[in-house]
Amino acid sequence: MNKTGLLFVTAVCLGLSIAPRGYAASTPSGCATRNNDTRSKLLECITEKNLWSHLEVFQRIADHHPDPAGHGNRDTGTRGYKSSVDYVAKLMREAGYDVTIQPYQWRHFGIDGLPVFEAAGQTFNLSHDWFVARLSGSGSLTAFVQPANDASGCSRSDFASFGRGRIALLKRGSCEYDTQVENAERAGASAVVIYNNAPSADDVGRGHRDGRAFEARLSQPAQIPVIGVVSYAVGAELLQQSRAARPLSAHLDVHTRHKSDIDYNVIADSRFGDPDHIVVLEGHLDSIYGAGMLDNASGSTTMLEIALNMAHTHTRHRLRYIWFGGEEIGLLGSKFYTENLTRKENRKIVFDIDADVTATPNFALLVADPKNAWNADKFPPNVIPESRVGNQDFIDYFRSVGAVARNANNDGTDSNSFSLVGIPNTGIYTQQDCCKRPWEVALWGGFRGDFEGVVPGWHEGCVDTPHRWCDNLSNNDQFVFEFVSKAVAAVTLKLANDASLDREKRP
Repeated sequence: MNKTGLLFVTAVCLGLSIAPRGYAASTPSGCATRNNDTRSKLLECITEKNLWSHLEVFQRIADHHPDPAGHGNRDTGTRGYKSSVDYVAKLMREAGYDVTIQPYQWRHFGIDGLPVFEAAGQTFNLSHDWFVARLSGSGSLTAFVQPANDASGCSRSDFASFGRGRIALLKRGSCEYDTQVENAERAGASAVVIYNNAPSADDVGRGHRDGRAFEARLSQPAQIPVIGVVSYAVGAELLQQSRAARPLSAHLDVHTRHKSDIDYNVIADSRFGDPDHIVVLEGHLDSIYGAGMLDNASGSTTMLEIALNMAHTHTRHRLRYIWFGGEEIGLLGSKFYTENLTRKENRKIVFDIDADVTATPNFALLVADPKNAWNADKFPPNVIPESRVGNQDFIDYFRSVGAVARNANNDGTDSNSFSLVGIPNTGIYTQQDCCKRPWEVALWGGFRGDFEGVVPGWHEGCVDTPHRWCDNLSNNDQFVFEFVSKAVAAVTLKLANDASLDREKRP
């Protein structure tokens, strides 16, 4: 089915009437200079035409700054990313915002030569069976493989009986990769192999039972080689053989390089509202594996168009817009921002809203609820209860226009960084990669399989798959883009005027 057909299915499932493709509603004159202080006034200014025009600029930026292989690129540390920063900052300054470019240090990571991973009498295929983790250390070694006591290695006690110099075999668990690696290093491991924790129902549904391999992204450089994430099938085989009577030996040959560099966040403050009560609308500006038009030029554009149409809007709380760098390689920009807030600055931020992927063709409507985060036990106790108001605002908005949204998690989004420092938050995302399940098709229409990329299909999508280079302009749906951007605008305006956020409750 082509995009027009998918759009028709989308509209029917949402109970909406839409104009035929090719029709573009005109933007009311004066939108960018008037006080859009009601939902109806603001939402009529958020149009497909204007959103798409910004997205086209981001595509041109990527195309004009290709990587060495000729692929359009806006990844962290590239000229394409810096040009994206300059574009956003220029428009926000021209609209009257107080703009700050916040620099921070990050680490380049590269792999020299062809890495080798051999065990159990076979050589495993890079990028299919396994990946080298980002910020892995280097080394060439042959050693016995030993699993941690409870398989995940999330606790130091899991290595109580670990033999120094062995390769730690760890299951992807309920803690950060950095924690697993740090515990293994302390126990004297010579290397770490992290394997996928289980084949998902989606893997089985498309005929793959291996729980696919993907790149683990460390936040801190490892001192030893780190392989991960290995497919579930390979991991299960290694685990079985490592527990056999005869010790399992593995050979690793991994050579990496690290280099510090400067990255940037863009921060723009409104002139209106109480500066001691700030509502943040944020998302990441960087891409991964290319142009990054869906992830996350779409969310970045949603934010930009809302900001431009609220430049003269009076609100109770001050609005702050932040485009973060380094999200795709470990929430680097948002972690730097939140962890370097003074206590006074932290307490001024009364709520955070995240926009991460807002134009998925075979979409879902998912609210980023910190209650469902994998690391929710690490959030200060105020975060989950105080986030309910924003989560409910999204649910209520979609219900008011005849659609259904579902609470999900904020794993891997910049709002997770706000959760960790005690700032209540919500967000929206329309999904990516694979795979849309039957219950999601029943709610939102579309097809089982890929959320984006080739739809319908079972190809893993374009966004997070290395060497595919297809997250371009065509990977976004214009109708979904406008529909979800209006939702973000409505919730932003509501929270910016929510008197209940005035009270100082956070510790």
